[in-house]
Amino acid sequence: MTSSSAPPPDPSGGSAGSGGTSDSDRRGPLRTLRARDRGEAHRAASPLELFFDLCFVVAVAQAGLQLVHSVAEGHAGEGIRDYAMVFFALWWAWMNFTWFASAYDNDDVLYRLVTLVQVAGVLVLAAGVSRAFEEHDYLVVWLGYAIMRLALVWQWLRVARASEGPERATALRYAGGVLVCQVGWLGLLFLPGDARPWWFLLMALLEMCVPPFAERHRSTTWHPRHIAERYGLFTIIVLGETIAAATVAVKSGIDENDALGELLPIAAGGLLIIFAAWWLYFVVPIHGHLRSSRQAFLWGYGHYVILASAAAIGAGLEVAVEHTVGEAHISTLSASAAVTLPTALYLLALWALHSRHFKRGIGQQMVLPTTALLVICCTFLGDWAVFAAGVVCALSVVAGEVLATRRDTRSSGAAPRTA
Repeated sequence: MTSSSAPPPDPSGGSAGSGGTSDSDRRGPLRTLRARDRGEAHRAASPLELFFDLCFVVAVAQAGLQLVHSVAEGHAGEGIRDYAMVFFALWWAWMNFTWFASAYDNDDVLYRLVTLVQVAGVLVLAAGVSRAFEEHDYLVVWLGYAIMRLALVWQWLRVARASEGPERATALRYAGGVLVCQVGWLGLLFLPGDARPWWFLLMALLEMCVPPFAERHRSTTWHPRHIAERYGLFTIIVLGETIAAATVAVKSGIDENDALGELLPIAAGGLLIIFAAWWLYFVVPIHGHLRSSRQAFLWGYGHYVILASAAAIGAGLEVAVEHTVGEAHISTLSASAAVTLPTALYLLALWALHSRHFKRGIGQQMVLPTTALLVICCTFLGDWAVFAAGVVCALSVVAGEVLATRRDTRSSGAAPRTA
């Protein structure tokens, strides 16, 4: 991540002052870990990055499952708090790896091995999620997070060894900042239970201050198109996990309770919500907006809300299914809110980060905020709340497409909007 001005792309294909490496420089089993060119053409996610994302979703699924149990048992407040804490650890470790890889992925043997260590760390963290929710025991979560973070420190030290001047200072500040924060997270193991949420908030803020501190004099050479693709791919994977979780819940309800008729509105509404979530996220390419470090900084951090709410939609659908078949001891209003509230939060966050930069006129700008408000109103429609929310989301897609088409038609000589 960055906070200061990033070097502009070099017309020749390199990055100004980046010391970027060419393809020939990245050959061999062990290569120097140097910055890649920010202006590199055809930059795409690697198979290792895709594998990394899939392993992270294992932990996301565990967090969602525990959120379902907490909400279904009437402990929504405590469950949401624990979910926010665990999801932050996952999101922050994923995000730090993603931005580092965008600038320094040389795909040598040592880089791959250290990345696989980070994958092992997230699997350890996933194994500790249930204890974190049920017993507030964060030892295994802390250990998994420590494995991921120490592996990243090793990568930054490789950068420092291969660089000099401001780039070396940036790498060392990153390594030092991550280490200090990792020590600080020990507070979750030793502080009294009531103090842990406040300590978490303090440490989360401290973690998010590391990138601005590290890059105050020199930005890393992250690649806008690559970063946009990486976030998009992870969003797809999270939405896919949401569909998988909801499908399993519906199947279980049908097999064990023969409740096909009661579950059909939830299944249909859930699919419409998720389909709309995908459509709205990818309706326009975002990489062109990531031109300055400040824009990228706010956009990347804001994805905590997008990703956490997207994953929570799946958990909410599971809660709605459990309530319908009589396995959740909560009111219909609470079961409906478990779906509509994260959906509305997703829509608002998506508008703030993505859509508003491409909307023209009050009509287009108000589509997603209005949709979010209507989705919240659907909470009070009883057993049809999820279906109604899905219909509202689908209609928002239709409204957005109609308004965009009219805008393109009225704009003489304007290029057609990219879908």
